[in-house]
Amino acid sequence: MLLEWIERYWDALVVMTAEMAPYLLLGFLIAGLLSAFVPKSAYAKHLAPKNMKSVVKAAAIGIPLPLCSCGVIPTAVGLRKAGASHGACGSFLIATPQTGVDSIAATYSLMGLPFAIVRPIAALFTAIFGGWFINRFAREEETLTPDLEDQEEEAHCDHCTHETHETQETHRASFLSRLREALDYAFVEMMQDVGKWLVVGLLIAALITVAVPNEWLASLHEYKLLNMLIVLAVAIPMYICATGSIPIAVSLMAKGLTPGAALVLLMAGPAVNSASILVIGKVFGHHTLWFYILSIIFGAMLFGLGIDYLLPQQWFAVQSVIAAGADCSHCLSVMDWVWVAVLVVLLLNAFWQQHHGHACSCGHEHGHHHHCKHENSHEAAEKA
Repeated sequence: MLLEWIERYWDALVVMTAEMAPYLLLGFLIAGLLSAFVPKSAYAKHLAPKNMKSVVKAAAIGIPLPLCSCGVIPTAVGLRKAGASHGACGSFLIATPQTGVDSIAATYSLMGLPFAIVRPIAALFTAIFGGWFINRFAREEETLTPDLEDQEEEAHCDHCTHETHETQETHRASFLSRLREALDYAFVEMMQDVGKWLVVGLLIAALITVAVPNEWLASLHEYKLLNMLIVLAVAIPMYICATGSIPIAVSLMAKGLTPGAALVLLMAGPAVNSASILVIGKVFGHHTLWFYILSIIFGAMLFGLGIDYLLPQQWFAVQSVIAAGADCSHCLSVMDWVWVAVLVVLLLNAFWQQHHGHACSCGHEHGHHHHCKHENSHEAAEKA
């Protein structure tokens, strides 16, 4: 009995990983290209005005960026210090952790095109709504203020960026060096940031697939609002990234969770957790924090109810490889196994570098290829 259960668990885990792997790798690559070829200074200068235009721009900028809630906070602090408006920072904080190019690709792979379209649209409108409210009603009580006379200084985020915008503009890296930087960011840094939570999400999803009886959630399928409230109660305190939440949502849908409640999980899980609540409240103020939380909850519930009551349910019916393929990992093609192997090797490499790293000049531990932007990095790029 135990061996049969382990075999079913292994099959569910492998099949789900095979479905996600090629889309994840593509998403990571696009994220790396964005990081290497689009300078951060280009973001801040568009977000300074205290108007709707800057709020919309912040949301649009945040949606493709593959930052989880732990990474988006120092980035938003950096934007604020560079002169971005209060509402624009709030919009960026709401939109960015909910989705990214990697999670959009993974959503398409497991949940289909409608979910992959609705998810970023929901994040966009939720962020615009929250940013507008923050600009309009939130008192600016944050513990930092924009340093307009020193906009060249970047925030000291988790990548230890000490280089000024002026230095970045002066040093022109060659295309090949930027490409190397993109690959390093995509398949080392990004995998270090997201990989742990992706693995946790896959393990939990496989466990739900084989351990949770179908009738548990199926009995609540008709109570759509109750589904969403239960998901909110579970999702808000826990930490899970936008990509890691996908296999969990798919597994729960296969057990009877409504598509709208699954969207609530995909929105609230990555964007709201105890760590981000504490930091945002401390740095940006409690008024901003309340508008941040209420905007995400309201937006998630609104779009979730829209999916459940207004849109055709067959659009969101998960052709679950988890449910349909839990007993047929041997049915995977050679290319499926290749994608799984590539993803696993890259994850192991990223984890190995993360735990055998060295301290950079700022004193933080990094992998040997962690993108710390040392003073000599652009000199080396010029010589390339």
